[in-house]
Order: sequence, then structure tokens, then C-alpha cells
Amino acid sequence: MKKEELLPSIDRSVDRRAFVKGSLLAGGAAVVGAGLLSNATLARAQESGSLNAGDVAILRFLAAAELIESDLWIQYAELGGIGKLPPIEVDPKEHLNPYQIALSNLDSDGPQYIASNTLDEVSHATFLNAYLQFRGAEPVDLTQFETLKGSSANGSSGKLRLTNLMKLNVDTSWFVRYRSATNPDLGATFPQALTLNGVTAIPRTDDDYNGEPNKNFKGNDHIQAIANVAAFHFGQIVQGGSSLYAALSQKVTDPEVLEITLGIGGDEIAHFLEWVDFAGNGVQPSVAPFTDSRSGLTFPNFFSPLNKLIQPSLIFPVPCKFRENLPKVSIIRPLTDKFAGAVAAVKSLTASGLFIGQTQQFFNTLQEMAMAADAAVRSA
Repeated sequence: MKKEELLPSIDRSVDRRAFVKGSLLAGGAAVVGAGLLSNATLARAQESGSLNAGDVAILRFLAAAELIESDLWIQYAELGGIGKLPPIEVDPKEHLNPYQIALSNLDSDGPQYIASNTLDEVSHATFLNAYLQFRGAEPVDLTQFETLKGSSANGSSGKLRLTNLMKLNVDTSWFVRYRSATNPDLGATFPQALTLNGVTAIPRTDDDYNGEPNKNFKGNDHIQAIANVAAFHFGQIVQGGSSLYAALSQKVTDPEVLEITLGIGGDEIAHFLEWVDFAGNGVQPSVAPFTDSRSGLTFPNFFSPLNKLIQPSLIFPVPCKFRENLPKVSIIRPLTDKFAGAVAAVKSLTASGLFIGQTQQFFNTLQEMAMAADAAVRSA
């Protein structure tokens, strides 16, 4: 499959995202140039006044986070996302690679959702950098850190990456947290739903497309295990983003910036609701139980025996405590700096192995932006 066939996604379902098509096809969410902003727009920005340092720090960290998200989602989209539709009389699902088939076993629209999620993240990164320039602030450019080799499997563009999806330690405790009535902001801790350490979430080479056929689902057990890892990684990424936007929104001063952080944060929550269901489909029939004959990685059936803390069919947040002496409420959590702020986000992403191979300069740059964002205080 040629690179240009991978994206944009199916036009009839994602027309509203078409404006980011060019930047995604070019290979990433590049920093938007000043040329995008007309003289009238720049004049408007000057008239509206510059942002305070805290709001700039928040937007810059969020732009960096979205560039990182865009980089990893583009890798997923190249290998697992749906491409341009073949002629209408041809079933597009007859033209999927083994990874796309494995993702489709979790949800028949899985490859479409991956393509759509990718376009959303690229739009977030592109918009945030454009808005920073619009308000007279410096945008974020991480292209110097695109140094990591990605997959060489058929479908990959082969470009150098910011992120590494091939040696992940996926934190699956989020799957338990959102089924629990306890709150991490009040000290609750959660076990891993599955142990996924040192695993790949994408096919590394064409050899990963091979494995033992499985009678329960279409395809083979090895590529299905990789798709299942990806499913839980999707959930980890977007639930982290949901909490990050909620935590940083509490520090925003400018009303328009708050409108932006709440709006993009809401989109992250919409993503989360899909991927929590998607991941759950990998640990119930007809996909699970199964064991990857090559890696030995096992995905049990979470319905047998049933444990409500890992019940696959529970996709909405279970009500939890927000504060003592108040009723439980269904909310995004965590919401505090300690667990959901910018520094916490960097710590979590680093621990997951997403940045294996990155330079110390990259970590220093990201940490500095994270500390500045967390230090922001809402002004009166």
C-alpha cells in the first residue's frame, strides 16, 4: 500500500477534518508558519493583547503534547488506519493488511477510528501552534527530535519519529480505575488489568504479519496480540490527555484559552470513550482468550470469571468520591497536578517507553515546558 493511499480517511465520514489533510499527508503536524496568519489577523491579535506567561506556558506544553500524540497516531494510521476507499462496488475490508484485520476484530470500524483520531490530533497540534502565533507567542517545534527509527513493515512511511511504539510498557491501570468507585486524587491506587511490558503495538517488520491461524477470529494470534496491545495503549494515551486538559484548564486565565482547552479536552474524552470499549473487546469472546504462539503473551477472557473491576462492557466512568461528605459523581479522574498535570504526563509517557532512544535534550526540553505549565496560576 502506497503512503498516499493511507490517508485521508473515508471522505464521507470525516469531511469536517479535511482541513488538516495536507499536513498529515506531508508526514506530521509541522509548526504552522507565520504566513498562515494574514496582516489583519496579526493586527487583531495585537489589539486583543498578549497572553500572560501562565497561559502561554500551558498552550506551549499542550502543543508539545499534541505533536507527540500526532507522531504516534500517524504511525498507527500508516499501518492500521483505513485509506482511500476502493471503487464503491468493492468491499474495502477485503483489502486490509493483517494488522488492520486484527484491529477490525476488535471493532469493524477500528481502522476508520484510528484514521479519524489521527486527523483530530494533528488538527489539535496545528491549531495550538497557530493560536500561539496569533496571540504573539512562540510556537513549539520538535522536529529536531524526530530521530527514532520506526517500523519497516509494509505501509510505514519509513520516516524518523519522535516516539517509539515498539518497546512499550503499557499502563493498563486506567482500565481498572474507571471501573472503580475510588479516586486517585484522594489517594486510591489501582492494579494493572494486564501486564504488558516491553511489547510492540505496531508490526515492526513484515515478519510480524505472520503467526498461527486462530479459529476464534480472522487472522493469526501474533498480529492479534500486537493489535490488542495497541488497543490498551490507545486507552492509556487518551485517558491521560483527558485528565491533562482538565487539570490545566483550572489554571487558565484568558477566557478564549479556556474555551480552547475545554473544547480540545472534550474531544480527548470522546476519543477515550471509544478506545475503552475497543480495548475491552480484546479481552472477551470472540477474540479472547488466546495466547500469542510467538511471544507467549496471553489475553484472557475478562468475563470468565467476571470481575467488575475489569468488566469489559463497562465503558463509562463509574461514580467515585470527589470530596468527603458529598455524593459520588461520575467524573474524569485524576484532575490534580500531582497525578494529571504536565510533569505527571511527562513522567507517565516516559515510563511507558514511548521515548526510548530519545536524547537528553529532548527530555530537558519537555520537562522545562511541563514545569512551566504546572507553575501557571489563574489570575483574577
